[in-house]
Amino acid sequence: MSVRDGSPRGDRPRVVVIVQNLPVPFDRRVWLECQSLVRHGYDVTVVCPKGEGTGASQVVDGVRILGYPAYAPGGGALGYVLEYAWSFLATARLVQVARRDGAFDVVQACNPPDIFWPLARLLRGRDGTRFVFDHHDLCPELYLSRFEGNRGAPYRGLLFLERQTFRTADRVTSTNESYAAIAMSRGGKSPDDVTVVRTGPDPDRLRRREPVASLRRGRPHLVAYLGVMGPQDGVDLALAAADVVVNRMGRNDIAFTFMGSGDSHAELVRRRDELGLTDVVDLPGRVPDEFVAEVLSTADVGLSPDPLNPLNDVSTMNKTMEYMAFGLPVVAFDLAETRVSAADAAVYVRPNEVLDFARAVVDLVDDPGRRAEMGRRGRQRVEQHLAWQHQQRGYLRVFDELVGRSGDDARDASPTSLVDAEA
Repeated sequence: MSVRDGSPRGDRPRVVVIVQNLPVPFDRRVWLECQSLVRHGYDVTVVCPKGEGTGASQVVDGVRILGYPAYAPGGGALGYVLEYAWSFLATARLVQVARRDGAFDVVQACNPPDIFWPLARLLRGRDGTRFVFDHHDLCPELYLSRFEGNRGAPYRGLLFLERQTFRTADRVTSTNESYAAIAMSRGGKSPDDVTVVRTGPDPDRLRRREPVASLRRGRPHLVAYLGVMGPQDGVDLALAAADVVVNRMGRNDIAFTFMGSGDSHAELVRRRDELGLTDVVDLPGRVPDEFVAEVLSTADVGLSPDPLNPLNDVSTMNKTMEYMAFGLPVVAFDLAETRVSAADAAVYVRPNEVLDFARAVVDLVDDPGRRAEMGRRGRQRVEQHLAWQHQQRGYLRVFDELVGRSGDDARDASPTSLVDAEA
């Protein structure tokens, strides 16, 4: 029964999740959320851009995924406006398609961008749908980081969109305490309406396995990066550090694999070749999960080269916790939220200092005992504090409160398996 009007919609409350930044299930945080909701007895539909393995319509592990063609024309501010306008219209159409099977109890919108609040207001007015804002990024700070502190009209526009998103949201799930503080201060949300839900890795799925020696490409050691490759992600600094390690320090015993894609990938490949690092630094682009697991099981060190800027200092880096899940020690620039995540599982160097970063990598490679102890502490921290099994409790509580379910109702509605969830 519906929690709002008593009309029959099956036994499971309906949730639609909107994602623009990445396709699902590639977006790891959103996929963990969706799987938790399904296991907890919710009917879940995701609307997102198409990607590799994500088509127009499919059901994966009980989650219905509706995809639209991605459109990213580039070309600066106008390109972003066109991209987001296309995404909004395509998302609105697919949400209406999904709504034919019944109104949604909850809509969750994930940022960036902060543009889906008008759709949430429309669904609320039509069906009484509640709105959860899954607070992944700080779009105004992202703009400042990309455009060197420009606080002109685009920045003020982003603040407006963020403010409207917060005002529309019934509840906010923020990825860390820094973001939660902004939701309450800049967004005006009550502390009771903001829940910190970290993007904790799944330690059962992400764990070290037997190394694959061939991934070291004939060298004794491997250093890895996993993540997005945009202007604010610092992969250019990691590449510069690899240049220092190989061409200035003469360390030919270390191979590097940088996994991921983004706006900067093509430029990074070009720069790698200019530096004469083609045989040393592998840049395979976006890769399957199996390849990621093999690389992180073989690597000696994980890199978190995110530079200090208004966004990164208060952001939680998923890659850092994934390295920790694989028992890898981390080298990172000294950022506030990175310290919160990694604690003593990382070596912290002066922000944006490439030489310091390179030296820290080499020092760890040359100290297997220290690497093993840091890796052990990181894995323990994931298992005991950061793992999704701990984080999902607060996330699920938000939805249960919005739809009026008690703990007993949730347990009774939860399927015993994903097969049951799809039945």
